[in-house]
Amino acid sequence: MKYQVIVADPPWRYGFSKSKNRKVENHYPTMSQRDIEALAVPAADDSVLFLWATAPKLIEALSVMRAWDFEYKTNGVWDKEKIGMGYWLRGQHELFLIGTRGKFSPPEPTHRRSSIIRSPRSRHSEKPNALQDWIDAAFPAATKLELFARTTRPGWSSWGDEVDSDQSALI
Repeated sequence: MKYQVIVADPPWRYGFSKSKNRKVENHYPTMSQRDIEALAVPAADDSVLFLWATAPKLIEALSVMRAWDFEYKTNGVWDKEKIGMGYWLRGQHELFLIGTRGKFSPPEPTHRRSSIIRSPRSRHSEKPNALQDWIDAAFPAATKLELFARTTRPGWSSWGDEVDSDQSALI
């Protein structure tokens, strides 16, 4: 099956942690940039990608978007409402990049929302439901896939090591 809407939160690998207790791998297995880019993403010819990226992974996220054959359009910000860790700045936000493949129209004007999602952070790397809630309202008839999902969602296909899915389909 090919999907018209894809939300992806790749398990980015970071190399800057100086202490073992701050490594991302303490929470979940990560993937190399090359392995993320090599995934066979089942996107329809006309589709949209919402790609989560932390600020230090912006360049890598744009590279993933190109490797998956999506053209960058814009981005939004998740304000986590609480300051976090960081080396240059203490991060309080995360980005979601939006890119399209083929001809995928933006939402109708009545479904266009602010570029900022304000929602408190919870578990490590867990994203707010607000993005998928908006996608459901803006694109109700679209086929939807969440890559690297932590939970399942009605009306969506989910792929990830924390949900029951056939991960081999993308490799």
